[in-house]
Amino acid sequence: MKKQQLFVVAGGLFLLILLFFFGNQIPPPKPIQKNTTKENTEEKPSISTEKLITHAKEKLNPSELQYVISLENSVKRGDVKNQQIKAYKQLAAFWKDTVQLFIPYAYYTSEAAKLENSEKSLTFAAHLFLSNLQTEPQPAMQNWLATNAKVLFEKSLVINPDNDSSKVGLGSCYLFGNISDNPMEGIRMIRNVVEQNPNNLFAHMMLGLGGIKSGQIDKAIEHFKFITEKQPNNVEAALNLAEAYDRHGDKADAVKWYQVVKGLVNNPEAQKELDNRIKAIK
Repeated sequence: MKKQQLFVVAGGLFLLILLFFFGNQIPPPKPIQKNTTKENTEEKPSISTEKLITHAKEKLNPSELQYVISLENSVKRGDVKNQQIKAYKQLAAFWKDTVQLFIPYAYYTSEAAKLENSEKSLTFAAHLFLSNLQTEPQPAMQNWLATNAKVLFEKSLVINPDNDSSKVGLGSCYLFGNISDNPMEGIRMIRNVVEQNPNNLFAHMMLGLGGIKSGQIDKAIEHFKFITEKQPNNVEAALNLAEAYDRHGDKADAVKWYQVVKGLVNNPEAQKELDNRIKAIK
């Protein structure tokens, strides 16, 4: 990872606006923290899925724990594969709807997807990990999320090698996931997609975030502006553009785009935070 911080947007404001637009998705996003050169040169941190699931189970009451154990042990003889898919989906639904914990929800969703081995299920699960990767501050969790997403994107690309979204997703794992000493490997993957399809907005978003991550704010601004030109109501792009201008020291354009974001949200708390940001700049 580069020295520069992945400056998506300021934590509190980003949280507030994303919660407004996307409701109670699991988990709420967190601001990315800085990865230092020291972290890059040392052995990459890792964490086991088993430990994460065990830690999640510690949060359950006795009846919930018994339910989870019963699902884990529900696979019998016969059509083992379909029984396992069903059990994984039930576990995913439990962790998502009843307990609202992201890690076991994403894990069991991904396990079901691997058994189903359809492009739709694999990419859905992969994007679950990727969405949270972009807001995860801890290197060990970045590695875990990116590693899981990478496996799923690679499997989906075996099924459909022409899926640009999966190519961009895979590149983003390398770019943001603390899984490679050479994040440019991910940049190249994403740039290849843009070269073939200049209007791929997902690729432009990832390149914009990558530009901020590497300190190339001018390039980031270009990508975010391109998205807002194509999608004027894209809150994420507009907010990232405002923050990029803010970081670049362009107060006038930062204020302009914070005001654009304010016009796109219909939430008093979010609008108040935006007003505060604008006042602080002025």
